[in-house]
Amino acid sequence: MPVNFFADWPADTASESFQDLLCVPGLRIERIVSHGQASPPGFWYDQDWDEWVLVLRGEAVLRLEGEAAPRTLAPGDHCWLPRACRHRVERTAPDGPTIWLAVHHKAAPGCGA
Repeated sequence: MPVNFFADWPADTASESFQDLLCVPGLRIERIVSHGQASPPGFWYDQDWDEWVLVLRGEAVLRLEGEAAPRTLAPGDHCWLPRACRHRVERTAPDGPTIWLAVHHKAAPGCGA
């Protein structure tokens, strides 16, 4: 039975929602739903795996360490975040959900090597 990517949004908008769609050794695909969330002040993601993100709905602003300006992602925009690329979410749309598709490659947590 097919499962719709845009169905079953979490009712709680106070926190981000992370749902694994596929998890096999070396690869994890997840749906992220944000409602105005951002990385905590001073926090940077510094991952041991590659990540590709695609915004399907809403908007997000990503900051990658070493870049002069943040990247604004609108629906259809995507970004490659190689392993050890320090990055943070500056903001997501405050007036509706921001829906992300994230693909984690190699040693993605929870999926084995």
